[in-house]
Amino acid sequence: MLLFVLVVFFATASQAQAPAPKPDPALKKLSVLVGHWTFDGEQKPGPLGPGGKSSGEFGGQMILGGFFFQGRWTEKGTLGALVIWGYDAVNKNFNVDAFWEDGTRLSGVATVSGNTFTWAGKVVAAGKPYPARGQIVVAADFRSLHETAEISPEGKTWTPFVDYTYTKVQPAPKK
Repeated sequence: MLLFVLVVFFATASQAQAPAPKPDPALKKLSVLVGHWTFDGEQKPGPLGPGGKSSGEFGGQMILGGFFFQGRWTEKGTLGALVIWGYDAVNKNFNVDAFWEDGTRLSGVATVSGNTFTWAGKVVAAGKPYPARGQIVVAADFRSLHETAEISPEGKTWTPFVDYTYTKVQPAPKK
């Protein structure tokens, strides 16, 4: 019994001395997206519906000890959405997963070069997968950004999907 107690004690003590893991420095690239934003733009007609003008708010924050980024859209008159970004240190890119209120989801990967975020993945809507890709370009002053995306109805040709402009709002409105 004494041996068991000693083993548990030393195992616990050695774990307590191990440094806590820290987020990969690459995650700092997402800090430009943190904050409260308003947006205006258009979803283009295509395989996901008739399209139309869209506006609303976007809030971004680092979560889970800084290991992930979470963004949440609230659109006026249309669907809200949630996006999670995490860094994949093995492949040196970001995993991106987004979820809409109607069950649509996106899963893909992204890279960041300077102020440009480039992503590609698959949107699954109403049980059907569609290849999708896009870019987010952050302005030099970090106060606005422009997002565009394309979708492929059959996996061969690409058509515009979204075109949004975001403006950072200071301070964030109280709710």
